[in-house]
Amino acid sequence: MSGRDLLIGIDAGTSVIKAVAFDLGGRQVAASSVANRYHSGADGAATQSLARTWDDCATALRGLGAKVDGLAARAAALAVTGQGDGTWLVGRDGPVGDAWLWLDARAAPTVARLAGGGADRARFEATGTGLNTCQQGAQMAHMDAHAPDLLDRAQVALHCKDWLYLSLTGVRATDPSEASFTFGDFRTRQYDDAVIAALGLTHRRDLLPPIIDGTQVTHPLTADAARQTGLLAGTPVSLGYVDMVMTALGAGVYGGAAGDVACSTVGSTGVHLRAVRSQDVHLNDQGTGYVICLPIPGIVTQVQTNMAATLNLDWVLGLAAGILSDMGHAVNHRDLVAHIEGWLAQSRPGQIVYHPYISDAGERGPFVNADARAGFVGLSAGHRYPDLIRAVAEGLGMAMRDCYAAMGPLPAELRLTGGAARSRGLRGILSASLNAPVRVSGRDEAGAAGAAMMAAVAIGAYPDMEACIADWVTPLLGDAEIPDPALVAAYDALFPAFAASRRALPPAWDALAAARSLKGHRP
Repeated sequence: MSGRDLLIGIDAGTSVIKAVAFDLGGRQVAASSVANRYHSGADGAATQSLARTWDDCATALRGLGAKVDGLAARAAALAVTGQGDGTWLVGRDGPVGDAWLWLDARAAPTVARLAGGGADRARFEATGTGLNTCQQGAQMAHMDAHAPDLLDRAQVALHCKDWLYLSLTGVRATDPSEASFTFGDFRTRQYDDAVIAALGLTHRRDLLPPIIDGTQVTHPLTADAARQTGLLAGTPVSLGYVDMVMTALGAGVYGGAAGDVACSTVGSTGVHLRAVRSQDVHLNDQGTGYVICLPIPGIVTQVQTNMAATLNLDWVLGLAAGILSDMGHAVNHRDLVAHIEGWLAQSRPGQIVYHPYISDAGERGPFVNADARAGFVGLSAGHRYPDLIRAVAEGLGMAMRDCYAAMGPLPAELRLTGGAARSRGLRGILSASLNAPVRVSGRDEAGAAGAAMMAAVAIGAYPDMEACIADWVTPLLGDAEIPDPALVAAYDALFPAFAASRRALPPAWDALAAARSLKGHRP
């Protein structure tokens, strides 16, 4: 290992694949990225080419090599994480069609059928994870009922990072995090036959790959993968956990001075996590959320996820951009983002409820409803555009609070990453929504860092993950930003209205979904 002073983290997200180099102490050296591409269908499909995803990953690694002198000889190991859920089927001769992504909504009828069955609560209590259309289990059950030929032609069902691990090493495997929240038990980190039976997939059991922990096991980079990536054959490769917990690990969900901390990634989607001991998990009565293992013995994350977070801000800013463009005053997204702080200053807090369910796939946290849609409650003639901006921003805070409330008591400290972390005004809203101080991680690429931390432990650069966190994570946490007491009071008053209206809206969402299904109908 002489001269091998770098670790490479690969983070294959929904929109971008990144390859990032770190030194052994956690300092980011360079990064390379390639835009990811997927296709959406009118039937709710969201699919991605396996072959192109691997090509893009290899391109990102070659790009990193162009930025870092001697990268191949200096790389002590690389690790890979990626977008969670979804179904990436591989057969004897390679991919079986395109992957079904976590955005794919086609399994909604199967989710409704399985969730209504008598075995679903037991499945939830083993996995800690509510059933939704994003998950591989639901998608495979739907395929089994409606497109069994896909599963018949497959030899293994993988996730995104597993597919890239196969492409890098030739090894078919998955990790404890995705295996246990989909098909297993978070306490044992192994598959659970009763869970598989509850999904109606016992006869497909042989499609599930072996489970390996990337802090303990690595496999060598193959000669073919070395040729495509520009790295050296034999370089150790670690299979990371799913990207949600890798990002949270890199951003500070575990460790540091505070005991009761949480970590939210508020980007296009919202991912809200808190690290707890396995025996302290709070399983809510609604049977929603995820329990996802961390690469630390006995520690898991409780997770609730919003399908859309800053996508809501993109939408409301897009309204302004469209109007201005129609009037001959074209503006770009960056110009409008720069005005958010000013618009927030022109509006009063806590006046309008906004439910941020803007995704076409509905919502999955802290409730599951594929027909959920965004909307305002409480508009009056005196409200103006700045009030809408504030309501949308507050909607993100209320949705975050809704998610954390479903996991138990609200956290004492919030560590924040993602696009919202860059705005002081948005940070203030999120902090006050939880009545918790906010600390922002200075880590640029937290997901890739989390994966690389697993490789650091695997090759013995650190004796355990706690020691790695002390160097890679804790020093990068910024000072605590204390919530504004006036905002806290406003949002304590706003949240009951948010929650009550959210609970009352499903019949309206059902009716709207039925109306949308009558394409071309005229009364």
